[in-house]
Amino acid sequence: MARVEDKPATQSDLPAKRIGVSAGLVAISCCVGPTVLALFGLVSAANAYLWADRLYGGYAWWFRAAGLLVAVGLTARTLRRRNQCSIAGARGNRRALAVMATTAVLTYAVLYGVTTALGHLAT
Repeated sequence: MARVEDKPATQSDLPAKRIGVSAGLVAISCCVGPTVLALFGLVSAANAYLWADRLYGGYAWWFRAAGLLVAVGLTARTLRRRNQCSIAGARGNRRALAVMATTAVLTYAVLYGVTTALGHLAT
């Protein structure tokens, strides 16, 4: 049986999708958190809707900023581990950074749509 050799890490190996999903989840956690609690039956749907509405209405930009900080922090950490944390390293990972940003925005948008639809069902 032939042994599969591990490929050396290349610039395209940045875990862009995982970073993007993590950032998107943190950014929308104001709505997803109460929704998950309601789905597990820990709080009522109406109560979860009120919590999500208050969190999103008053603190949405704080959650979005936290999502952005997660994206920047995880990207910087990954690039530092690969000794690519420089302008040249960022240029070399331009496509992965675009995938990460797109994934974060799409994660946020999809979860916003789902939580909004569930909120309309709860009221």
